[in-house]
Amino acid sequence: MTQQSQPKKIKWGIIGLGSIANKFATDLATIPDAELYAVASRNQEKADAFAQKYGATKAYASYEALANDKNINAVYIATPHALHKENALMCLENGIAVLGEKPFAMNAEEVDAMIAKAKEKKVLLMEALWTYFLPHYQFVLNELKNKTYGDIIKIESNFGFQRPYNTEARLFNKTMGGGSLLDIGIYPIFSALSTLGAPNTIDASATFFENETDSTCDMVFNYDNGVKAHLKSSLLEVLPTEAIFHCEKGIIKINTMFHMPTTVSILVDGKEDIIDFGYNTIGYNYEAIHFNQLIRDGKTESDIMTFEFSKQLIKTLDSVSNQIGLTY
Repeated sequence: MTQQSQPKKIKWGIIGLGSIANKFATDLATIPDAELYAVASRNQEKADAFAQKYGATKAYASYEALANDKNINAVYIATPHALHKENALMCLENGIAVLGEKPFAMNAEEVDAMIAKAKEKKVLLMEALWTYFLPHYQFVLNELKNKTYGDIIKIESNFGFQRPYNTEARLFNKTMGGGSLLDIGIYPIFSALSTLGAPNTIDASATFFENETDSTCDMVFNYDNGVKAHLKSSLLEVLPTEAIFHCEKGIIKINTMFHMPTTVSILVDGKEDIIDFGYNTIGYNYEAIHFNQLIRDGKTESDIMTFEFSKQLIKTLDSVSNQIGLTY
């Protein structure tokens, strides 16, 4: 391969330096043709420490300063949910490709505004729903699409863990988009939408903390021919966090922590075959590699995590929110 045909090294910026940003930066370092160039926090000391830890060239004490750095090709937005829209619009306005952490924004109106800006500026924008790009999830999608075990009859998908109630923490802060639905309920919902599409109707109920942040959410998505997806999110209890697809001739089960690198079990006639995908990263590299290629190809939209799918996802979250009486 000649020097001219070598893939361009994508220079990344990260806005918001919490736990997910640390995971993303760790995996970005495994991609040879990508570089963590700049990071931004509202605190210079935090930005400096993050930059030193992951070898970033620039450390900014404001998101605006990073967005104005002309050397950046792509930015990963890892701020709290409520800030996603304004951060994305700022970067798109400056011509920087945006990979925005899920949920894309707080509601469909915000997502529509982000997509409109991306189209106006002809700049790449994608929701960072990393699960979509993981090999085990792509394997399951392919098996279901090919109907290897027949049609889906029922889905069971859940995500739950327990944390001490703390109103100072983002997870329990409704104004920051905290609560079980937006934070983790999005994953069971994603498992249904990515395999069965939008439901005909939704039945949802929830419980709430004292500050009106949702603590649990139970959902049933109803489809044609009596097919149902039973979905649950909880901040009150540890759930199996599996995605189980009951098909006519067998069961495909994405094992615990289904949203991240894990194994898949195929159960047919009482026999279980476990497939190991040999992961050696946290898993954020797969979406980053896809995004890098989109930039190189001059694309402004992903063919996997499409605008249409992101719209469908946020509209479904809005529908559940409305049904359980959750307002942000």
